Amino acid sequence: MKNLQLVDLKTQYEKIESEVNAAVLNVLKSTAFINGPEVKSFQAEFENYLDVKHVIPVANGTDALQIALMALGLKPGDEVISPSFTYIATAEVIGLLNLTPIFVDVDKETFCMNPDSLKAAITSKTKAIVPVHLYGHCAPMDEIMEIANEHGIAVIEDTAQGIGSNYTGKDGVSKKAGTIGTVGTTSFFPSKNLGCYGDGGAIMTNDDDLAAMIRMVSNHGQSKRYYHDVIGVNSRLDSIQAAILRIKLKHLDTYLYERNIAANFYNNEFSERPELTVPKTASYSDHGFHQYTLILNGVDRDELMKHLDKKGIPSNIYYPLPVHEQKSFAEIFEDRVSLENTDYLKMKVISLPMHTELDEEQLEFITSSVIEFLDQ
Repeated sequence: MKNLQLVDLKTQYEKIESEVNAAVLNVLKSTAFINGPEVKSFQAEFENYLDVKHVIPVANGTDALQIALMALGLKPGDEVISPSFTYIATAEVIGLLNLTPIFVDVDKETFCMNPDSLKAAITSKTKAIVPVHLYGHCAPMDEIMEIANEHGIAVIEDTAQGIGSNYTGKDGVSKKAGTIGTVGTTSFFPSKNLGCYGDGGAIMTNDDDLAAMIRMVSNHGQSKRYYHDVIGVNSRLDSIQAAILRIKLKHLDTYLYERNIAANFYNNEFSERPELTVPKTASYSDHGFHQYTLILNGVDRDELMKHLDKKGIPSNIYYPLPVHEQKSFAEIFEDRVSLENTDYLKMKVISLPMHTELDEEQLEFITSSVIEFLDQ
């Protein structure tokens, strides 16, 4: 059996090695390293895949979030609502821009933003909401958009973990995660479901005026070379990464299918165990399974992780310390709404290996090892 990894990028690369190597070599020969044809082609192909009018490639997912907030014209002191149960980047950009982060709770089953918690946190200062499609499951966008539209608030979808996932609205129309709110953002970090071989990110919107502003902000604030209309940043996806992403985008739906096969195997083995709560998929969403995350019921998580480690099985906790408890945010945290589910989940979640290369032998070994610990 191959060594187990949380994410097996090497084996995935080997399957597309010849395509990737040829594409990278073509970029090197062309010397069109910045904003070259590969970037423009990837942009168009990603727009087609997402069925969205505008994709603006940028240097990374954190930049994507920051640029989206900048393009919306938010001012210091404006409140931006996000879940606390997420990766730090979601809130980090709020702090960087001297905006006021307001943290809300998540749903205990989907791990995504809780609309009731969101509703309770709205004030006249609220200018943006950042729902996170955590672990690959879509946030409840119908409810979030209804709340946002009622108050005239922008919605920035953090789709770093949810790219390729589908959301079906109350009207029965299916849309890709990241294309429902005012603007969507994503990351192409190598471990993501659609990952490049370095850093990369993108911003998505159907708003023509907002897209024009995003392009300006991401390119030194210029609409024409050497004419800088707004304060901007320098954030570009390089051509080598775009060439790699063009290849991997063709495989994305297959990658998502393979992740679901692995998740179904886990679910079949674990669903009858009262000590384990398997990931739930709501009726409005499918699941990209960026992570496969269990909730432990009366199980010593540290001891389980030690048991798995001894067997060569990696595991991780996403996330052991919510954003509102991080030292960088603790002093500005406003205890406006209860974060009961967040406090519960941080103590109970554990993520098992999840990637496109898991085979049945590996999955049987992982699941039997978990059950062996439970039966001790």
